[in-house]
Amino acid sequence: MSKSKDPSGLLISVIRTLSTSDDVEDRETEKGRLGEAYEKCDRDLDELIVQHYTELTTAIRTYQSITERITNSRNKIKQVKENLLSCKMLLHCKRDELRKLWIEGIEHKHVLNLLDEIENIKQVPQKLEQCMASKHYLNATDMLVSAVDSLEGPLLQVEGLSDLRLELHSKKMNMHLVLIDELHRHLYIKSTNRVGQRNKEKGKISSLVKDASPIPLIDVTNLPTHWKFLDASQFSTPGSSSVREVSVLEIKEDMELDPEENSTVFMGILIKGLAKLKKIPETVKAIKDRLEQELKQIVKRSTTQVADSGYQKGESLSQENQPRLLLELLELLFDKFNAVAAAHSVVLGHLQQTVAFPSSLYDADVKLYDMADVWVKIQDVLQVIVNHPIEFYRREMNFLESPA
Repeated sequence: MSKSKDPSGLLISVIRTLSTSDDVEDRETEKGRLGEAYEKCDRDLDELIVQHYTELTTAIRTYQSITERITNSRNKIKQVKENLLSCKMLLHCKRDELRKLWIEGIEHKHVLNLLDEIENIKQVPQKLEQCMASKHYLNATDMLVSAVDSLEGPLLQVEGLSDLRLELHSKKMNMHLVLIDELHRHLYIKSTNRVGQRNKEKGKISSLVKDASPIPLIDVTNLPTHWKFLDASQFSTPGSSSVREVSVLEIKEDMELDPEENSTVFMGILIKGLAKLKKIPETVKAIKDRLEQELKQIVKRSTTQVADSGYQKGESLSQENQPRLLLELLELLFDKFNAVAAAHSVVLGHLQQTVAFPSSLYDADVKLYDMADVWVKIQDVLQVIVNHPIEFYRREMNFLESPA
């Protein structure tokens, strides 16, 4: 049998022959042939083993080594998986512990912040008093509003602060009254002080009226040009710029400077403080309600000023001096009312900016006053003097001469 012949084909041929042959001799022959072939294969196998013993041994050892390494790798992978699971559990436990510590740290930090806030709030009354005394009202308002918000917010449950809470809340409720009074002081007193000083520097104006024997009626249509009121757009006061040049939103308070040095800025600070207190409607109402009375007070102060000026010159309040003194009073009033109107234009500009700002607390329904309201009241007050000058003069001068 050829070496190249397929053994499986020979086996199939032998099986086919044995199954189809009925002759015992043929079967025995095939059996013998099969035995010889088996023996020959066995001998060939032994020869191949002898010839390739080294390679076979090496292959077997290599296979065993590979199998062993695969087994070890599997064991190591299993151990790694177990270690990873163990690490995962440990990390999970540590994470909970670390998270707990982190939360505790946040709580402690929050408590410390609350303690610092409480300590700062306890100092608010003293600092507030200092700011009010120095008239740094914007800083005082910010401090008061912030303190009340904290006391009625995060610190609401702190029972030890109940008295302080009531005290600061009461101060906040009344703070706007102080600011409104300061605003009116600048509108009607500070604005007119400079007018009075300028009139003193001008000296006597008696030369305007030389013939005082008859008592003439005053015709307001023939007043000198410098007596007539200016248009509201022309108003300006020394030391202050146009209201359009100063934005109330950009006004800052310098704690190192005199807050009243610039009246325009100071009135802006007052409006800004009133806005923080949410008292703009109350402010507008107070300005409207007090306008006429404040103008009348200017008339009284001006009358006293003219009378005092006459006394200093050695003049009496006799009938012969009445026309000249009355003219002097009217000129002074015209100048002062111009200054008051200028101050109102500044305040009105601040109010308009405050209400119109996008983040304003107020809507378009807040009704402000306008310059027409101011002029109407000024005309009403002057009408009394112009229509009945002599009666007014006598009444006011008699009041000044009467004993206190």
